[in-house]
Formats: sequence, C-alpha cells, structure tokens
Amino acid sequence: MPTRRAFLRRSLAAVPAALAAPAMLRAQAAVPGRKPAAKELAADLVIIGGGTGACAAALAAARHGLSVIMTEETDWIGGQLTSQAVPPDENALIETTGGTRSYQDFRTRVRAYYARSFPLTAAARANPALNPGNGSVSRLCHEPRVALAVLEEMLAPFVASGRVRVLRRHTIAQAFADRDRVSLLTVTNRESGHEIGLTAPLFLDATELGDLLPLTKTEYVIGYESRRDTGEERAPAEAQPHNHQAFTCCFAMDYLHGEDHTIERPHGWAFWRDHVPKLNPPWPGKLLDLFYSQPRTLKPFNYGFDPQKGTGLFRYRRILDRTNFAPGTYRGDITLVNWPQNDYMLGNLCEVTPAEAARHLDAAKQLSLSWLYWLQTACPRPDGGTGWKGLRLRPDIVGTEDGLAKYPYVRESRRIRAEFTVTENHVGTAARAKLTGKPEAEVSAEPFTDSVGIGSYAIDLHPSSGGDNYIDFPARPFQIPLGALIPRRMENLLPACKNLGVTHLTNGCYRLHPVEWNIGEAVGELAAFCHTKKEPPRAVRAKPALLADYQAQLRASGIPLAW
Repeated sequence: MPTRRAFLRRSLAAVPAALAAPAMLRAQAAVPGRKPAAKELAADLVIIGGGTGACAAALAAARHGLSVIMTEETDWIGGQLTSQAVPPDENALIETTGGTRSYQDFRTRVRAYYARSFPLTAAARANPALNPGNGSVSRLCHEPRVALAVLEEMLAPFVASGRVRVLRRHTIAQAFADRDRVSLLTVTNRESGHEIGLTAPLFLDATELGDLLPLTKTEYVIGYESRRDTGEERAPAEAQPHNHQAFTCCFAMDYLHGEDHTIERPHGWAFWRDHVPKLNPPWPGKLLDLFYSQPRTLKPFNYGFDPQKGTGLFRYRRILDRTNFAPGTYRGDITLVNWPQNDYMLGNLCEVTPAEAARHLDAAKQLSLSWLYWLQTACPRPDGGTGWKGLRLRPDIVGTEDGLAKYPYVRESRRIRAEFTVTENHVGTAARAKLTGKPEAEVSAEPFTDSVGIGSYAIDLHPSSGGDNYIDFPARPFQIPLGALIPRRMENLLPACKNLGVTHLTNGCYRLHPVEWNIGEAVGELAAFCHTKKEPPRAVRAKPALLADYQAQLRASGIPLAW
C-alpha cells in the first residue's frame, strides 16, 4: 500500500501548481503606499469573490444605487450554489421563513425557471413547492446551471445599466493598504494575464478562504480556537490553527441501467481504496465503503445506495428526478455527490504554500474519482453482485472537462477578528441551557441588539484535518450580529460570507446557503447606508441612532432581524 506521503507527492507531480491551486493562494502580501502600473477601475463598492454572499451583496448595493465591481475566479458566479455544486442546505422552515426576501425571491425564480424552460409534467408544473430533484437534503434540490441562470437574471438589470460589473476569471494579486484602510487591490485576468487595479471607498472579502485578510494585514483567526480563547466547553485546551473541516470536490452523476460507463482507474485509486481515516472517535473502517460515522451519534451507519431505485445516498442530493419531467426527457435521475465518502480530510487549502494547495486539491479530486470508481466496480448491490457500471459521470452538469465541480466546496475559511465573535455559548442548545438554567426545550439563542439577519441550522462540522470525527449538535435559531461583520481595526474591509466573526464551532451553523446570502446582503446594505450617511461601518454599530436607521433599512429591504 502506498504511504500517504508518497501518494501526495505523486499527486503534486501530476498537476502543475499554477493550475491546481486556487489562484487566490498565489497572491502577494499587502504593500503600503506604492501603486502598480496597471489599468484602474473605480466603483462605490469592490467585492472580491463571486460566491453566494457576493451576489447577495452586489444585488443589495446596486438596489440602492451604488456602482459595484465584483470579481470571480471561475466563469460561474454563485459559489456554493453553482461552481461548487452544492444543493442548498437550509433550515426546516425555509419555505415560509428563515431567509431574506431576496433569498426567497431566488428560490421562487428557480422554480419559475423550471416551469418556464423545462418540460415538466402537469403535476410538477402545478406544484408550488416543486423540488426538481426530490432530494432529501433540501426542499429545492436543483441543477447548478439553473442557479447560475437565476443569479444572472437577478443581476441582469444592474449589469445592463453598468451599475454592476462582473470580472470573471479574475483573481486577487496584490493589496495596498495605508494604516487601517485598503487603498487599492489588483486582480489578474487568468486568461490574458493582464492586471487591473480596483479602487473603492469600501471593499468586501467574499473569497472562499478569506484571502483578503492576510493580504491586507487584517487580523484573523484560522482553525480550532482554544477553550481559553472562546470560553466554549467543546473547544480544545490548546488552539489548533491547522485543524479545519474537510473540503470536498463534488461531482454529478446519473445512472443508466444496463450500460457500462466505468471511468478509467484514477491514478490515486490504490491509496484511496485502502485508506482508513485516522479520526477520534474512530471511523468505522475504510473511507470507500457504504458504512460511515453517523454525524450525531458517531456510530457506524449505512444509509444505503441503490441508483436503480433512487434510494439512500443516491436520493440524498438528487438534483433531477425524471418523474418530474415529461416521459423520455431524461434517461436517468441525476445526483450530486457531496457525501461523507468524498470529504477530503488530509489537509487544507488555507495557510499553505501553493505547492501544498495543489497537492491537496489534486488528492481531493482523486478521492472523488476513486469514490465513483468504487461505486462502479466494488459497491455491494442488493442482488449480491458488486458495482453499478451504469453510473455515468456528468461533466456537462458542472461545466468542466474532468466532471468535477469548478471549485472545491470549502466549509471553513479564515475568519476576521471581529468586534464581536459568536460562540457556542450564544447559539448551542446545550450551552444555552447550562448558562440559563432552563431545559433545552425552552432555551433560545442569545439575542443581539445589533442583529442584521437570522439563520438556523445545527452546529454541523465535518471530519477535520486535525483528526476530529463529525462534531454535530443542536443549535437554536439565531441572529447575525453586526459586530461579527466589523473587523477590530480595519476600517473599509468587511467580510461577506463565512469569514465573519464566528468560531470553528459556530462556523458549522453560519456557513449554510441562506445564512451566507443574508451575511452578504446585510453587508451590501451596510455599504449603501454608509455611502448615504457618509459614515464608516464601525460608526453604524457604535452610534445607536445610526444603528436604528440601518436596521430600519434592512427591514424595509425584507431582511428579518429576529425569529
């Protein structure tokens, strides 16, 4: 069996670092004062990163008349919803509450897009709660391309008017900071190599790894904080900065009975075939197996897998159920594979060299391809046979040549050292019961007077690079405090996704689709408010009258501030 080190060394050699590593990891450190010789563009707001939070921020700012420049590393905006190929993870009440008005509009538009553009059955067309894939993870499991089309549609009026400019295939190169303010950012066109300077009164970091934070020398934290740092009972005694949740290279597949679509054996197959995760508490066996640790109990669990019947793991993130469409439209159902078995736990993409990032990214891709190969060739079937040869990789669904999503699904980012940090003690059900002396059934999350939105999800952490198995426990419906969006020192840089002031633990409930959308939208609204009032973001939280006016603006824009 190849050693882990030898396998990762071969993985690195197989993929050029410049292609495999997320391009943002190759950016340079902040440079005070000096400006590069480059074309410059100016706007009221510059957003680096084009993910879910970024799109919400751009929409909010543009609604209020601001000019916006948004960059995106790939050719698809939308992040989790599109380039990372992750169907929405949402709260149980999302059909009626728990999201902003614009997020609910996004969901409505997804259903309308299917009704307008797809040959739905009469029953599906008449269903106001249509779930295109009938997946069990969400009430709206849909294709990444549909999410992309809807986001483009929502932005279209602002793009057409010139209010929003989207620079696709652009990555952050340099940051220029003067004391506590960012003065200029430069981005590089990945196709031409040309560099552009971007200036604005306010900048948003909407990158998946919080890449502007080190570049601008904004104070931040990574990994697992210590109990002393956060006061969280579940935190370790000593900080573990390189202990991050697994990331995942997602992919789409369908199943065509009686056909053979077995892929070529991946070059990492020998390693992943025999790999047993070294976790505490232990994983039940080899990673490539139907048995895995049940997230809440950590006991061995087999959800099942039968693509012919569309049950178990196949149904879990199914994005297209052919029974919703006219007979003959699709030959098979389509599912997205973001499962325990293709979570990459052997390293991070954050705070590593470009070579290490390339190595881990290629290894994660090999894991996902090896998982598909195992399903095709070795997976036990109910009839006693092995392998589902009819499983077919679907590159067209994710828009890539290799069939894997354009960007890895990154669960954990650098996080700002904020004016206020949300901890387990503010939202965890058991922690709240202990602090208040109330039964768990009666507790609520800590109320925040500076709330800018709401969310709800369990504190759900996937196995980590530091050897932790799942950490999954209940949390109460919570608020998003403005203090978690304000860096302690930097004046004109704000987080717009999962890089806000949360901990390793509370990241587990603040990282989901509707919450990231709300974070981005609240920051976009804040940019517009500060532009009108001629006040810095920090003053909005510090001055009660400004905070009240800002919260009134949020409510008027359809952002609920409390459950």
